[in-house]
Amino acid sequence: MMHYHGTPITPKSALQQLAGRNFCVSFAHPQDVKTVHEIGQSVMLDNGAFSAWRLGIEINWWDYYKWCEEWLCYPTTWAVIPDVIDGTEEDNDKLIKRWPFGRRGAPVWHLNESLDRLRHMICYWQRVCFGSSGDYAKVGSDRWHLRVSEAFDVVAPEGVGRPTVWVHMMRGMALAGSHYPFASVDSTNVAQNHKRDGGPVAIAGYWDAKQCPGRWNPPPKQLNLDARAPDPRRFLRDQEASIRVA
Repeated sequence: MMHYHGTPITPKSALQQLAGRNFCVSFAHPQDVKTVHEIGQSVMLDNGAFSAWRLGIEINWWDYYKWCEEWLCYPTTWAVIPDVIDGTEEDNDKLIKRWPFGRRGAPVWHLNESLDRLRHMICYWQRVCFGSSGDYAKVGSDRWHLRVSEAFDVVAPEGVGRPTVWVHMMRGMALAGSHYPFASVDSTNVAQNHKRDGGPVAIAGYWDAKQCPGRWNPPPKQLNLDARAPDPRRFLRDQEASIRVA
C-alpha cells in the first residue's frame, strides 16, 4: 500500500526531511511539484477539483493538461483525471473521454454514483480513485462504510478476493490499516500537523507503517430495519387484535 503525503509542506526544510516518500501535489497548490519530483519515490498529480468545489471556482482543464504533460514524463508519476464533484455521471464521463494521456491517469468514481458506472470503469482502467461525495461525503460514517463495502463487492467479487484494479482512496489516510484493500491513499495530514505532532518524519512514518490487506474479506452484512425479525411482542398484539376483530 502506498501513502501519498499531500503538499504544500512548509517550510521547505520540513519537506526535504521526507525525501524518499510518496507525494500528492494538487493543481490548486502546485508550488512543491518540482521539489517532490527531485526527492520523491512516486508522485500523484491531483486535479484540484475538491479545492475548486469548496471555493466555488472553475478549473481550466486545458491548463491542467499542460501541467500534467510536463510531469508525466516521470515513470512513477500518475494523475487524477478531471472530475466535477457535484456533477452528473454524464458530465464526468465526458471529462474522461477528453483525457489525453490514456492510462497515465485514473478516473474518479464518486461514492454517490451508480455501481454500474464503477463496473464500467474497472473494465478499462487499471487504477480507479474513490471520492467521497453526496450522501457519502463524511469519510468513516456508517453510511460511508456501507457504500465502500458495496463498492469492494464489485471491485473484488466473491471467489476472486483481491481487487481487480488498483483502488486509490482520496482523502483517505485515516483508512490506512483498515480492512479495506486499498492500494493507495492520500491526505494532507503531515502538511497540517507536522509543526505540533512530532515533526514530519514521525507523522509520515506512523502512517506509512499502516498497511491494508491484499484481499477483500466482507464483514457480516447487517440487516436493515425492514429486514429484521419481527418483534414477538408486536406479533402477539397483532394476533390478539385479529381475534377481537373476528
